[in-house]
Amino acid sequence: MSMNVISLSRHQQQRTTKIGALLQGFATQRRSEDDVYWLKENAEVLNILECTGTKVSAQELDPYARFYDILPDRISFFPQYYRFFLSLALDLEALGMAGEHAEQICNFVTAHELHKAELSDLQRTEAMRLLSRRGYSIEGSVALRERLHDFIDHPQSFALPNRKAAYELTHIVFYLSEYGRCDPKVSPKAVQSLIFTGVLAFLEQNADLLAEVCVALRYAGQTPPEAWEAWIKTQTNAFQIVAQGQSAADQYHEYLVSNWACSEMGAQAFNKDYATSETAFYSAVQPLGALGEISQVLLEWSGPRSASWDLMAQKVFAALPDTVASHLFDVVNSTSEFPAFFQYFARANANQERLHLPKRLERIK
Repeated sequence: MSMNVISLSRHQQQRTTKIGALLQGFATQRRSEDDVYWLKENAEVLNILECTGTKVSAQELDPYARFYDILPDRISFFPQYYRFFLSLALDLEALGMAGEHAEQICNFVTAHELHKAELSDLQRTEAMRLLSRRGYSIEGSVALRERLHDFIDHPQSFALPNRKAAYELTHIVFYLSEYGRCDPKVSPKAVQSLIFTGVLAFLEQNADLLAEVCVALRYAGQTPPEAWEAWIKTQTNAFQIVAQGQSAADQYHEYLVSNWACSEMGAQAFNKDYATSETAFYSAVQPLGALGEISQVLLEWSGPRSASWDLMAQKVFAALPDTVASHLFDVVNSTSEFPAFFQYFARANANQERLHLPKRLERIK
């Protein structure tokens, strides 16, 4: 029997009722609009819905109507939060909110040069990306991009645990690609940086970071390892969503970015039944502590360590508890880049370099 099947992309799927409840929960139940964390949470959920092309009706945006109306007054009194305000205005209008406040806020930001208060290149890049959505530019953008590429083109930096650097890496790719709208023009070294970060995230069972890595790889024109995306999909489906929960300590961000990653891989996203009351999101992931176990094995290694995974693998596996060894086996087999990652992760020359350190430092007079 044959039948005609119409395939709709995720940009055409209608999730009206569920998305409306999700937005109402974030906009009115979890925190007060006067809380800076309200700005953060709502900027994140709206940004992800906008960049995944989710269809949102005017009625579903109603919980933000009052806040949108007072945005020009808010930014004039709280200019230090301009990136939040600008992001919220741009995404609300992109999702269907009627108005031109985003243009007004762009004018305000550039007229007062608020981006010059940023010391961080990452935050300046976010400001650059937000302003560019209304055709504004900031001075020094070429040099800024060069510094960003210098940072991400150093894969050995991302083969060791450094959570701050890891999230900066993924966000740089988000901003350079305009959240998947253009080629970020990243080098093979930058792609390797993302892979090394993903290996650590998968090893640590950090679904939040691994989801961001998978999205960043897709925005860089790459296909993430199948095992990583399959694990993210499984963990997303296992999330517990609890009404009347203690939302202040939940894993809402992990839930949002995991659904984002599912959307980018073509899987169902944001398809739970959400309550319009206060809702908390709890991950089902129970990390084994594998990263710490493996690091301890290497730190206490008797004799010289090798940078070759082939030479070290058997002894490393033998030194680990069975559950950790099984997880490491999955991590190793998830990507062909693991041996390259291990060259840096092993820190094989650490002992030799320690022997060459001076026994004491001369006092500087």
